[in-house]
Amino acid sequence: MNINLPNFNVKNLVKEAGSTISRVVQLTEEKLGTTERTEYDLHFQNLAERADVTKTWTEKIVRDTESVLIPNPQNRVEDFIFEKIEKSKPKRLSNLEHLALDMIEAGGDFGQDLPYGQALIKVGQAEQKLGQCEHDFIATSGICFTQPLRKFLDGEMKTIGKERGILETKRLDLDACKNRVKKARSMLGQQSAERDLRVAQAEFDRQSEITQLLLDGISTSQASHLRHLHAFIQTQVRYYKQCGDVMEQLQRELANLGGPTPYIPLDVNEASASKSNISSGAAARGPGNNHSANMVAPGHKPNQPMHVSTDQMQRARVLCSYDAKDHTELNLSANEVIFVTECSPVNEDYMYGKQGLMKGLVPRAFVEMLDEEHDVTL
Repeated sequence: MNINLPNFNVKNLVKEAGSTISRVVQLTEEKLGTTERTEYDLHFQNLAERADVTKTWTEKIVRDTESVLIPNPQNRVEDFIFEKIEKSKPKRLSNLEHLALDMIEAGGDFGQDLPYGQALIKVGQAEQKLGQCEHDFIATSGICFTQPLRKFLDGEMKTIGKERGILETKRLDLDACKNRVKKARSMLGQQSAERDLRVAQAEFDRQSEITQLLLDGISTSQASHLRHLHAFIQTQVRYYKQCGDVMEQLQRELANLGGPTPYIPLDVNEASASKSNISSGAAARGPGNNHSANMVAPGHKPNQPMHVSTDQMQRARVLCSYDAKDHTELNLSANEVIFVTECSPVNEDYMYGKQGLMKGLVPRAFVEMLDEEHDVTL
């Protein structure tokens, strides 16, 4: 009966086992501080530290970017599995697209001929466009930013880690040979130990050179990462520009619908200029004069100026709370500070007011003007 046994090289196995034991002994003695160790030169240590920092921060940046692009961790895990098995990722509806479908369906049920139903359908269609923009943004960001960084981690950084591990093994062999030379008692043993030391030194030097070349290449990789970062920013700029275009078109469509409460488009440039004043009303609220809220507002209303800069307006304190009678007026809270200006033409009963991003008519009797020197927290 013939039995085929594996062809083991017993000599190599014994030699490898002996090397492993000597490394363990050397490492143990280094931990105990009973032997010396070969230190890497300062330049190599700096390169190694920079490699560790690069790996740590690149991993965090990739992880955080993926969390921004795909907030749901379950979806990220699912995408990772499909990527590993080399299958196409499942097509999912985003939260915006779910909202869009429900709005469109609700608008149809409420009535496409009614103002609310028409508005829901228009908004739902806009949300669908935003959802598609989001899909394109996620896909493009992955291609131009996260995938190249992850490829760097899975390729170059893993290779560097592997070569550094080999170098550390060669260092342990070198130091073990140095110790054997010191401990050799016979002439024959001395010669054998010195021969092993020369071989270990040559292997260590060669591996050190290979590892240092790889570490030097990180600078080139970071220049490539900078290009990927620029591409990611350009992708973000295009994405937000597309979203802004969709919302501007939606504003025009809603304004054209008309109805009992017509939509007043928001001037984005004016809103940005007055951003610092958004919290002025809330900051200025507090205990104060509690006048009666049952005052009767005058009846005649002027036309509202559509474009008035905050620089052209004055601050005014609300004397008492006021509930708007219709969409042309602002809701007011007692002691709130708002911006007001005269209507065009001037009206004796109303002023034009601005409350954060909201604009509308304000009964003149409900506000008192504040001097520039008046101490008010905005």
